[in-house]
Formats: sequence, structure tokens, C-alpha cells
Amino acid sequence: MNSLILNAATRLLVALLLLFSIYMLLRGHNLPGGGFIGGLIGATGFVLYAIAHGCSATRAALRVEPQSIAMVGLGVALAAGVFAVFFGDALFTGQWLFLGATEDDYGLPLSSVLVFDIGVYLVVFGSILTIVLALEEEV
Repeated sequence: MNSLILNAATRLLVALLLLFSIYMLLRGHNLPGGGFIGGLIGATGFVLYAIAHGCSATRAALRVEPQSIAMVGLGVALAAGVFAVFFGDALFTGQWLFLGATEDDYGLPLSSVLVFDIGVYLVVFGSILTIVLALEEEV
């Protein structure tokens, strides 16, 4: 597409959409959002980039094949699920770690649920971009 306005605005919109997708990912286990919707929003930014600049420029901007992103995400999500087994719990049971916890303060809570959400984010991001780029290159 040869729209000067779209080409100029796309770079800013991709950055904003990626930032918003990370926000949606991180607020997901306590409020609406999470890995799935975050991955969709992040992929939307690169779909817009593909419309404006083409598939080869989008692949160059990604620097990694979308299939690889999806496969790494699947591995991360599976690892988060298997992590509970090492503590004697059922598969995909959430495990929590509190960094800097004292008697008066809980510290910074980190969970395997967040790791699972990151894996889902990467799977959705990579699979949507794989499908869209394959369809766009076919045309």
C-alpha cells in the first residue's frame, strides 16, 4: 500500500499496540486481560505493519520467524505447567514465590501463572502472525 500517512503512522501505532499488549498481559491474572488478549493486540500491531510495509519488511522487523515465537511460547507454557509437579502438586497448579518477603511484608509476588500467561501470549502472537503473513504472501 502506498499511503504516506499509513506508513508514517504505523511505526508509532506498532509501538503503542505492543506497549498496550504488555500492559494487558501483566494485568491479566487479577483483572480482565491476560496472555490471549495481549497476544492478539500485539499481533494486531504487526498485522498493521504488514499492511503498510509488506510481508518482507514485517519479517525483517520481527527478526524471528513467527513459527519459532509460537513454539517457544508453547514450551514456556508447558514448562510453567510442569513446574508444579516438582513440588508434589497436580499439573498446572499455580506456584508462588515472594521476593523480599519479611514478617511484615509479603514482598513481590511472582507466580507460575504469569509464566504460563507469557507462554500463551507468545503462542497467540506467533500463530496469528504466521497465519496472516502466510495469507498475505499467498496473494
